[in-house]
Amino acid sequence: MRTLLRQVVHTLEKGQNVELVTVLASGGSTPRGAGAVLAVFPDGTSVGTVGGGNVEYEAQKLASKLLETGENALREFRFVQGDAASLGMVCGGDVTLHFHYLDASDAHTVAVFRALLDATAGSADTWLVRKLDGTAVTAMGLADRTGTKYMEEVPVGLLESRAVFREGWFALPAVRGGKVYIFGGGHVSQALVPAIAAVGFRPVVYDDRPEFAAPALFPQAEAALCGPFTALAEKIKVTPDDYVVIMTRGHQADYEVLTQTLRSGAKYIGCIGSKKKLAICRDRLLAAGFTAEEYARVHAPIGLAIGAETPEEIAVSVTAEMIAVRAGHEVP
Repeated sequence: MRTLLRQVVHTLEKGQNVELVTVLASGGSTPRGAGAVLAVFPDGTSVGTVGGGNVEYEAQKLASKLLETGENALREFRFVQGDAASLGMVCGGDVTLHFHYLDASDAHTVAVFRALLDATAGSADTWLVRKLDGTAVTAMGLADRTGTKYMEEVPVGLLESRAVFREGWFALPAVRGGKVYIFGGGHVSQALVPAIAAVGFRPVVYDDRPEFAAPALFPQAEAALCGPFTALAEKIKVTPDDYVVIMTRGHQADYEVLTQTLRSGAKYIGCIGSKKKLAICRDRLLAAGFTAEEYARVHAPIGLAIGAETPEEIAVSVTAEMIAVRAGHEVP
């Protein structure tokens, strides 16, 4: 999302208009769900996606036409064969797309998207909220947990972890709060950082060895920190919006990190390791006064059980598990 917003703001500030295509709603089997976004620019290029294939081809083609005429539009595409709105596909679903003409001469539009881009550098959940009357956007602004900006209050229950389209209101979670604190900078962490960054997580790596906390090892991370595992509070503070991934080089460091994060309320805590190592760590935590219920929050062994062996495969399994948690799905 940050890449898309950066290009949108850059284009608007150059005085050029943008057509923003958003999936408002979807049903059945579709390539992308509500909240997928595609930006189409005057030179014919685009950033983002609303599903690829025929739907993306048709969306880009229509967006380019609307960009020339300065119009909004609302279109429904069906992934079935044999009707007027069909894309000739057999997925059995449908998507509703809204085409929003962003006028570079509209100071309000430019200010909203500039502020949204700025919000991506922060750590607060932020939504792009639009009120639609047919194809027209009658109100647009930002919302976070503290209130709204550039618009009046929004309806209760509109700000959810996923995109919501209800009674003409559309709320898109554009910035997801919280960071992923990865403890240990070894090979698996080096594979994990680009994997989670690619799907919108914000990794921060922490190791007690300078050579494994080098920023050059983790170009996609927001930070690479070096410090003792026994004193995390000197460098970081884990909040209920954050994720904790423990991949240190031994069970002693794992234990130290868990003692300081297990009661943080973190949204996700995962620990890599063999069953034997994890059992030792669990027994020590119980002996130190932690409860079995508290330890049960730990995803250990970390990642979905897909038979992963290499660092890259493990990174995929951990990323998938974190996506499931972020989406609110139960993870065994």
